[in-house]
Amino acid sequence: MAKQDFYELLGLAREASPDDIKKAYRKLAMQHHPDRNPGDKAAEQKFKDATEAYEVLKDEQKRAAYDRFGHAAFEQGGRGGGGGGGFGGFADIFEEMFGSMNDGGGRGGGAGRGSDLRYNLEITLEEAFKGRDTQVRIQTLGSCEPCKGTGAEAGSKPITCTTCRGAGRVRAQQGFFTMERTCPSCQGAGKVIEKPCKNCGGQGRVRKDKTLNVTIPAGVEEGTRIRLAGEGEAGPRGGGNGDLYIFLAVKPHRLFQRDAANIHCRVPITMTAASLGGSVEVPTIDGTRAKVAIPAGTQAGHQFRLKGKGMSVLRSHQRGDMFVQVSVETPVQLTKRQQELLREFEKEGSGKTSPESEGFFAKVKEFFGDLRE
Repeated sequence: MAKQDFYELLGLAREASPDDIKKAYRKLAMQHHPDRNPGDKAAEQKFKDATEAYEVLKDEQKRAAYDRFGHAAFEQGGRGGGGGGGFGGFADIFEEMFGSMNDGGGRGGGAGRGSDLRYNLEITLEEAFKGRDTQVRIQTLGSCEPCKGTGAEAGSKPITCTTCRGAGRVRAQQGFFTMERTCPSCQGAGKVIEKPCKNCGGQGRVRKDKTLNVTIPAGVEEGTRIRLAGEGEAGPRGGGNGDLYIFLAVKPHRLFQRDAANIHCRVPITMTAASLGGSVEVPTIDGTRAKVAIPAGTQAGHQFRLKGKGMSVLRSHQRGDMFVQVSVETPVQLTKRQQELLREFEKEGSGKTSPESEGFFAKVKEFFGDLRE
């Protein structure tokens, strides 16, 4: 019977990318895997055919030969052109598909590394500007002192695991191929404890609280991550320590808004100050004050730039800028005399005192005039 085209078998177009080929094979392998279809000869054959197709199409040279000569390119070279039994293609994505069978033990045995830890730390904007030294208290798994992390009772030592002979992994026959997984007896360590430590139950680590000093550099931003190497959980039975990651969050400030290294501050000024000019003192992030000159006729929303008055720049002696945005405040709760003065001002006013308003309504008049034509 004529063999099915490899592209059709995997449900692919001939211009399919290597990633598309891999995805298509993974889908079919998962669907027709013998362990999922015990005793189903048809499923087993489909799995073999899919593997043969993948073995050819994943290799650039084999694929080029197949595209040119079809199945005839491999009639003399055995299945898939590799002479390896036809299932080599499954090995390179086996762990990706069945990764849960790798229980964390390293290949070749040995104690596993401890888990990394995360600690969320909230700081003020002033602390982000200046930097600070602080302490954090974490709960972690630390090395057991009585057994020095070995998990074995004092005076005894771990012995080589007889199940895996110290390899940390065992092989088992699954259907028609061999699978390798973490040794269930020693959990990948390659050694077993005959006399477990009474303090840690043979784990080599116990839960404990730990206080650590943390230096927060000046200029850090929201989401900055500080890594403390080796301050995470201790690995089981003498395994290496994980790391501790400090994630920083900066509290909102009541006066300032931060934009990278720049600081923004909204400052309300009176209508008279905006009209006649003057000056205003504003606070800065370093705790000092800065005087801002307000020119006569300043409009609402105008920004004044104070160079070098912004945030510290991380790992630099530079600073960003501060931007002061003025907001012209409309007077409220006016007395009768104040109202009279404003009406007199309005009578004496002209387009020259409110050029923007005058210009806008002139355009409105033109707009309606154009509609009538």
